Amino acid sequence: MKSIFLIAVSAVAVLFSSCNTMIGLGRDMRMGGEGLENSANKVSGGSSSGAAGGDTSGAPVY
Repeated sequence: MKSIFLIAVSAVAVLFSSCNTMIGLGRDMRMGGEGLENSANKVSGGSSSGAAGGDTSGAPVY
């Protein structure tokens, strides 16, 4: 019974800790995509029409 409880607690701990990891990964991917888009716009002479207005401050977005 104790081993099942420990396994369950460990699984919950891993799941909760991975939430912040995925949020950070999402932010990194978004900022990388925006940088790539900005570079492409500079090369092609286009303008950015992003909904965020180019805000890459890194503020939490939940």
